[in-house]
Amino acid sequence: MATMSPYKPTPEELVAELTLLLDLEPRGGDRFIGRKNRHGIGRVFGGQAIAQALGAARRTVPHSRHTHSLHAYFLRGGSDDLPIEFRVKRDFDGRSFSNRRVVASQNGEPILNLITSFQEPQVGLEHQFPQMPDVPQPEDLESDALMRQRVAEQLPEGHLRNRMLQARAIDIRSVEPRDWLSPEKAEPISHCWFRTVSALPDDPPVHRAVLAYASDFQLLATAIRPHGLSFHLGQMKAASLDHALWFHGPFRADDWLLYVTESPWSGLARGFGRGQIFTRDGRLVASVAQEGMIREVPQKA
Repeated sequence: MATMSPYKPTPEELVAELTLLLDLEPRGGDRFIGRKNRHGIGRVFGGQAIAQALGAARRTVPHSRHTHSLHAYFLRGGSDDLPIEFRVKRDFDGRSFSNRRVVASQNGEPILNLITSFQEPQVGLEHQFPQMPDVPQPEDLESDALMRQRVAEQLPEGHLRNRMLQARAIDIRSVEPRDWLSPEKAEPISHCWFRTVSALPDDPPVHRAVLAYASDFQLLATAIRPHGLSFHLGQMKAASLDHALWFHGPFRADDWLLYVTESPWSGLARGFGRGQIFTRDGRLVASVAQEGMIREVPQKA
C-alpha cells in the first residue's frame, strides 16, 4: 500500500494563514482576541505578539492615521496552545497623532505591554542616512528554506527536524548564510532579503503588521554571531526583552526588503541589536531596536 506524502501548503495558503493569524476577533470595549498559531513551536513568537497587538491598536484609530512607531516589553513567555487577549487603552487623540497602550494576556496574566503611535500623513523636511549597503540581489541568493532542508537531512526525526522542514509564509535569503549545526565566530552584522511568498492584500496596515512580525527574526541571531554558538544545538537560551520599531515610509511586504542588522554590544546575559529595513530602490522604510536575554547553556562533558 502506497504511503501518502505529507500535505504541502501552497504559497498562497501560507500567506493567507499568516494574514489570518495577524487579524483579530473583536469582543467589544476595545478588547480583541488573537488567534492561536497552529504551527507554533510551543512558545509564542515575539513578532506574532507584537503584530497582533499593533493590529488591536490599529482598530481603534481612524484609518487615515498610519502607524509610525511602537515600543513593546515582553513580560512572560506566551503559549501557542492558547489565544491571546488584547485590551487597548485610548491614551491620546490629537489633531495629528493618536497614542494607544495595549496589554496582551493569557490566562489573566500579561505577556506583553505595547505602546504605539499613529500619525495623520503630513508633508515635511526629508533626508536619509545612511545609504543602503551594496549586497547581492535576492535572485542571486539561495532561500534559507533550501538551506534548512539540507540541515534537516542531517538530523534525526524529532522536533528540531520538523521545525527545519516547516513551510513558512516569509521567504528569507541571507547574504551571510548561517550554519545552524556548526557555527563559526563572525562579525555581529548580517544582511538578509525578505518578502512574503505570495501577494498580500492592497491594505497598508496588513503590510505594516507583516513587517512588524518579520522584524523579530534576525536581531538576537546577530547578537550571538561573535560567539560561535547555536540556539538549535541547545547551546543558548534566548528571549526577547523589549522591541522598538519605527515606520518611515510606504512599502510592500510582498516586495523584497533588505533587513540590515548589527549588534554593537552584548553582556550581563543580554544582547542588544538594531536594524534598518530598505526597499529595493534604497529607501529606508523602517528602523528597529531590540534587547534580549542570551545565556550560554553549560554543556555536559
